[in-house]
Amino acid sequence: MDSADTLSLLFRLYIYAIHGYVCEILFTAVYDFITGNRDWRLRGESSVWALFIYGAAMLGVEYMYLSLRLQCGFIVRSLLYTLWVYVCEFSSGWILKCFGACPWDYSHYRYNFKGLVTLEYAPFWFIGCILLEKMLIWHTLRLRLEESWEPDLLKMT
Repeated sequence: MDSADTLSLLFRLYIYAIHGYVCEILFTAVYDFITGNRDWRLRGESSVWALFIYGAAMLGVEYMYLSLRLQCGFIVRSLLYTLWVYVCEFSSGWILKCFGACPWDYSHYRYNFKGLVTLEYAPFWFIGCILLEKMLIWHTLRLRLEESWEPDLLKMT
């Protein structure tokens, strides 16, 4: 798993960014449907900023997984991942807010902090972090590219 043959940092960043982006769109569509809009078009939403935020945050979780998998139990790791998600969400939201570009606002939630994070989402983040470790990170770290992954045009003719 730690060999030089693993996908490069850029490939992993791409996988994590796209995964987080798609999950956010799916989550917002289903969450909005369940909490009252009942719109069967299931229009999820996100921001391009989410690609960078999810990519970086998930790389952080990957690093924690590799560092802690032999020292901490699964539940402790999942709690640490969730805390990391909150740190990433707050810090990226704060930076974006300084430029008037923060796409989310949790001010209307009871347990929000500065409108940038809310504890109401903690169960969703916790479950998401469990799935992140057990499914996405675990499999992504096992992906390999062949030595020459470009198609051989001579074989196609």
